[in-house]
Amino acid sequence: MRPRSNAPGTSWRPRIVDGFHRKRHAIPALLSATLALAGVACNPEPDAGAAAAFPVVEATIGDVQAAIRDGRTTCREVVERHLARIAAYEDAINAITVLNPLALERADRLDAALAAGETTGPLFCVPMLVKDNFDTHDMVTTGGSIALADNIPPDDAFMVRKIREAGAVAIAKTNMAEWAFSPRQSVSSSFDTTRNAYALDRVPAGSSGGTASGVAASFGVIGLGSDTGNSIRGPSSHLALVGIRSTIGLTSRDGVIPLSFDRDIAGPMGRTVEDVARVFNVVAGYDPADPYTEAGRGREEEDYTAFLDADGARGARIGVLRALADPEETDGEILALFDAAVDDLRALGAEVIDPFDFDVAAELGREGMFCRRFRHDMWVYLQSLGPAAPLTDVLEVLEDGRYSDYAQASLRRNEGAPLDVHPSDWDEPCPDYAENDGRQAYLASLVEAMDAEGLDAILYPSWLCIPAHIDRGDEEYCGDNSQRVAPATGMPAITVPMGYARGTLPAGLQILARPYDEGVLFRLAYAYEQATRHRRPPDGFPEIR
Repeated sequence: MRPRSNAPGTSWRPRIVDGFHRKRHAIPALLSATLALAGVACNPEPDAGAAAAFPVVEATIGDVQAAIRDGRTTCREVVERHLARIAAYEDAINAITVLNPLALERADRLDAALAAGETTGPLFCVPMLVKDNFDTHDMVTTGGSIALADNIPPDDAFMVRKIREAGAVAIAKTNMAEWAFSPRQSVSSSFDTTRNAYALDRVPAGSSGGTASGVAASFGVIGLGSDTGNSIRGPSSHLALVGIRSTIGLTSRDGVIPLSFDRDIAGPMGRTVEDVARVFNVVAGYDPADPYTEAGRGREEEDYTAFLDADGARGARIGVLRALADPEETDGEILALFDAAVDDLRALGAEVIDPFDFDVAAELGREGMFCRRFRHDMWVYLQSLGPAAPLTDVLEVLEDGRYSDYAQASLRRNEGAPLDVHPSDWDEPCPDYAENDGRQAYLASLVEAMDAEGLDAILYPSWLCIPAHIDRGDEEYCGDNSQRVAPATGMPAITVPMGYARGTLPAGLQILARPYDEGVLFRLAYAYEQATRHRRPPDGFPEIR
């Protein structure tokens, strides 16, 4: 690494004095002030008729860029229209933590560059949402904790810098689970509870739920999230998005507030496979500030969009991991959607091995795969903030009460863990990913099993259960498959929409491949997406004037 009032029924309860707690009612005021400076209406009405303005609901990167180059819109208008959507609809889902006050100035510069004939980047004028654990030099970065409520980092995270260099506009930061602790919900002590845009009484999962609900409701064209065990793929599944967790070592985590540095991954979450591949082109690759990327140096593809082939499933050998689709553990409608997805891929010409027998439970039981390194990893991150760092040790929050009740147990688990000693040098060592014998054995065992069957990829449902009710997130939490293979093995996995349970609740199909086979993931996900077209926008967030 680089040296709101509470929602009804939520379990979040502030333990802090009013001097620290930023009330949820301050967010509409912030939105209003920022948009007023830009001359954008703060409460636009839904469009009752045909609108002349460029439509942004479900707009893709290609749609935006073609419309600007054809003169049908400008970058400024595209950014304004996304900001206006946030102003109109944010209060319903609480996805946004802070707006970028320089977003429209950035859009104007991009318009001027295009008019001057300058070369534009691959993400030219793409309004992007950024999870609140990515460092941004121009917006606060809290990691979901009130303890970092005033933390403005000295520079951008690697991925944020890369998307900006490619021409994107980071228009806002998004809410997350506090310290990324929860895969269940996205509840922070800094900005409260995010709701699922498809069902406001249900969770978006965690911890990248703000990015997921915001992108689903077209607050941005695409977004960035992070995934230690679930947090890109779970929320993407719950919000009918495409989300990819890359091979450990292919993408940098520099400047992303860590949860467990030997498992953390950062990456894009979007509405289409193509959009995710376009952003992945920009953010994948070596970064000297992240030592893990040395292993992946030179292993990224030149262009992941080259793998996007509507006939890309033909001839692929795909294994169905029935160990992660047990009928006794799986919601009946989710299982039916998964079986239909398997049939769809078979109809697309894939050779399906069903079942692919592999004992996930036994592999997860290996010793030495987990350790309490959050305190140390946070110490490294806080040092990177320099003398302005608001904390030296993340466990200081236990002394002054700056945490949500649900985060206390996770914080307490790190008491007694060494602070400034690398985990590999502890009395009971916690080795990094490449030196972790348990994980390397799991990886080798799974790849060997895939080799024996000649498989290109493995399938399973991203989540076995429908999204939980927001007031019963803990009791109804079940079926989180994303935790069980990719993080421990370091293998890449992508989730793509596979339909809706109960008519409106999204479900995701997860595809897992060998290390550095992200191209295979994009090829299969794209073929499935183009054949099925399951993605649809959530109700209640129509186009606005």
